[in-house]
Amino acid sequence: MVDNIQLVCINCQTVNRVARARLSGGPLCGKCKQPLLPGRVVELTNTNCAKFISKNGLPVVVNFWASWCGHCRNFEPVFAAAAAELQYKAFLGRVETEEEPELVRRFSVMSMPTHIVFRQGREVARQSGAMQLPRLLQWLEQFIEI
Repeated sequence: MVDNIQLVCINCQTVNRVARARLSGGPLCGKCKQPLLPGRVVELTNTNCAKFISKNGLPVVVNFWASWCGHCRNFEPVFAAAAAELQYKAFLGRVETEEEPELVRRFSVMSMPTHIVFRQGREVARQSGAMQLPRLLQWLEQFIEI
């Protein structure tokens, strides 16, 4: 039996079934033919957030940030580096809190930046504050096979 997981395409939102063994081969979306694991931070909105969190077989790490927040802006390249490093192991997405206040309320985000890890649609961890890449990866290794 093949160990398949679901991946949501960041371009067309199609749910794809992919053999876990093929993840590091850079699988493409069956509909739009774009990479399913782009190695970059995905912009999440009220429209696509629920699907990404609930339908992805890989862990989803969401960074809630604000453009006016200095710590958030300083953390942005760290989060982008983590997305590249974890390309075949997790999705990393971000929510701009000023543009998506409904998501801020839904997830009870009280400070910026706040990072939430989801597995199979359920929140498994939450951490507030900016951190350096080694510390971020150390925190995430509890929830993601790094």
